Amino acid sequence: MKDLHSLINSVPRLHLLESDFLREMGVEVYVLRLDELHPIISGNKWYKLKYNLDEARRGNGILTFGGAFSNHIYAAAWACNQLGIPSVGIIRGEETQPLNNIMKSAKNWGMEIKYISRSDYRKKAESKFLDDLKAQYANFHIIPEGGANEIGVRGAEEILSRIEIYYSHIACSIGTGAMMGGLVNSVKHMAKVIGYSSLKGGAFLVDEVRHFVRNNEVGFEISIDYHFGGYAKSTPELEKFIEDFKNDYDIQLDWVYNGKMFYGLFHDILKGKFEKGAKIIAVHCGGIQK
Repeated sequence: MKDLHSLINSVPRLHLLESDFLREMGVEVYVLRLDELHPIISGNKWYKLKYNLDEARRGNGILTFGGAFSNHIYAAAWACNQLGIPSVGIIRGEETQPLNNIMKSAKNWGMEIKYISRSDYRKKAESKFLDDLKAQYANFHIIPEGGANEIGVRGAEEILSRIEIYYSHIACSIGTGAMMGGLVNSVKHMAKVIGYSSLKGGAFLVDEVRHFVRNNEVGFEISIDYHFGGYAKSTPELEKFIEDFKNDYDIQLDWVYNGKMFYGLFHDILKGKFEKGAKIIAVHCGGIQK
């Protein structure tokens, strides 16, 4: 059985963004390149899956949840394929043909895909719903959407472990809140953590993050103004920003998470939200399918 730990570059590099705009604003932005960890199981997905996969090896497989554009489903399917672990993905909504790259790849890697209605999907944390799945998939390790459990948060707490420079802020995208909870728990210098929601109506995420947070002395906030219509939705304005960002900094962003986070971060810098001298580490959480 393969050891995925040997396949992952677990020392992500910091990339300082150089531009007249940032110099004029007196702010330094470093990109933590989690997207470079691995071509498939990239970014925060590796951190949130690594201990869940260790747990799954003790049982019959994994069962997890996500939407049709879920990078978590994509990463989990590949990792289980490499480890020889059966995997089941419970997917929100109806099957759409032709399959996108994520769904097509997950099936090719052997994941059993089960589509359920959005109303049933909202029950995914209810005891009756989970008990029915456990009866159907005996001794499968159940991983919540996005790897958002205590084991996943423990992995996310390692994201900042190799950073030695001083920083005043951490910026990240937020979907389920697990990565942000891990960042808040492990942040240094009493830096503030700012999450940019990719979901429309993301105010509820404050409670989701607080559920995972142990370090109550660290301040965090969630911006809900840059969702561009909601999860997995985009606009020409966002697409233009992603194109310009690639041209200016030679870093590819996605339109589900990172594009929205960097758009929001740059807009907040322009508005003067950060004092001169601020040193921001922006976490590129991966999600760029190869």
